[in-house]
This record gives sequence, structure tokens and C-alpha cells, in this order.
Amino acid sequence: MESVNLADKLRQFDETWTPKVVAALNGQLVKLAKLEGAFLWHDHAEEDELFLVISGRLRLEMREGDVELGPGELFVVPRGVEHRPVALPTAEVLLFEPASTAHTGDVVSDRTVSDLEWI
Repeated sequence: MESVNLADKLRQFDETWTPKVVAALNGQLVKLAKLEGAFLWHDHAEEDELFLVISGRLRLEMREGDVELGPGELFVVPRGVEHRPVALPTAEVLLFEPASTAHTGDVVSDRTVSDLEWI
């Protein structure tokens, strides 16, 4: 058993909008992602999604209103809420969500990641 050093893990990749799995517990995955600019509008019909900003700034756009986060701040997007993450201009985030959560919800695009990489 080893601890997970988030800074070390973030140094292992440069791709944006491509979450990497760093831990799993009770059917949930802990993921790290580097973000740049705007992502796609999508929702997760059955799963909540937690965003914790490690560095940079992130705006979570939702039809009901936006939430802006800085380092050390988190927000849980409730299941079924359409949202679009926007990095301002970049952000590093930790995501916590059920293992069944599709990266882009029901939306399929060139940004969809179906096979998540463990680092």
C-alpha cells in the first residue's frame, strides 16, 4: 500500500480533458485531469460529480447559474444537471465519481474517453 502524491501524478501527463485514475474506493473513482478552455455541455443522468480544483480556476456553467472555483474549492454537480466545465484559462482538478460515470455523459465526441488510464 502506498499513498498517492497528487503533484507527482499530475507531472506524469500533459493531455487536457483526459482524466487519469489515481484511486478507487467503494465503486467510486478518483481522477485527475488537466483542463484548458471550455468542454462540452453534458449531464450524468444517474451520477453526481465532484470537482475539486487543485490549481488554476474553473467555472462550472449550468443552465441554472454558474459556479466559479479556485484552488482548494470544490463543487458537486448533482445528477441530471446539464453542465459545461470551463478552465480559466487552465485548471488542474480532482474528480470523484462512480466508476460507471461516462466522461461526457450521453454525448459522444472526439473528446470522449472510454478507456480510462490508471497512473
